[in-house]
Amino acid sequence: MSFQYEYTIQFRDTDAAGVVYFSNIISICHVGYEAALIKSGIDLKLFVNNSDFAVPITHVSADFLKPLYCGDRVIIELTPQSIDSFRFEIKYRILTEASQVAATAITKHVTIDPTTRKRIELPVLLTNWIEQW
Repeated sequence: MSFQYEYTIQFRDTDAAGVVYFSNIISICHVGYEAALIKSGIDLKLFVNNSDFAVPITHVSADFLKPLYCGDRVIIELTPQSIDSFRFEIKYRILTEASQVAATAITKHVTIDPTTRKRIELPVLLTNWIEQW
């Protein structure tokens, strides 16, 4: 199952050529990630500012298949899955209004203890979130 979130490409997302600037596709994906967390009932403020775990991104990749312009309405589709007991990844597809894939991306995340910076098991909160989508 996947989570979908509607997004309108903003002026700030584009470069001088008028298309989405390459690094901004990850920011757009992150908007969908945050929306999926919220939809699951996760309080973002507590999620980011808790003392039990942190969830840094360890890998990012993206492919661009069609240009996206300011004002384009897209669907951010994301599918998270566990990699192992410490890590998960999120696969993204950015879909146009015509349901064409304009971009794909992957982010990989690890859960760590924020004090020691050592890997820890995925918290139940995240395991449940991954299983939901």
